[in-house]
Amino acid sequence: MQAALSPVIAATAQWLTCAYPASGGALAAALCEVQARQAVTVAAWLRYPTPMDAGLVGMAGPGGSARLDWITGADGHQDMDDHMDDHAWRTWVDEVVASWAVCLLTDPDLARLAVAAVVAGAHTAGAPVEFRRLLAPDEHDRRAAALLRHPDLVAPVAALHHAPLLEYLRPPDQALIA
Repeated sequence: MQAALSPVIAATAQWLTCAYPASGGALAAALCEVQARQAVTVAAWLRYPTPMDAGLVGMAGPGGSARLDWITGADGHQDMDDHMDDHAWRTWVDEVVASWAVCLLTDPDLARLAVAAVVAGAHTAGAPVEFRRLLAPDEHDRRAAALLRHPDLVAPVAALHHAPLLEYLRPPDQALIA
């Protein structure tokens, strides 16, 4: 199941680090990428919790980065038709996963709830997982991902699917009363 989500996780993490790059050199870029990948992994595992979900997104594709590019202002910088080979990975970006990932990166409490939900799920069966850089970033992590973790800067992307994430992670005893 994890292999089916690998293209989505890789592309969405790459999109996040392109849209909100690290500053400070190669180490900062690596730390930023690890944080993005951990957040995206948790978000993807939440969004596609079963093998069937993962298989379907693998067959149909997640939708791409067009709306995210437009929201962040990255859509007009290059002619995509002239550079399609360079940007084919963008078709594997999942807008909901990107939105949920930045929500997790900017809200430690939400990140803890999300990690607890995925650790209890099928994705982690039989494999130890660690999300330390997402859950407990040190000062180097925070500096490296300053743009990616800045609530005001990522707000337009986070706002796209924040409410469904909150609904998904809401404890059963706090369900809405009809």
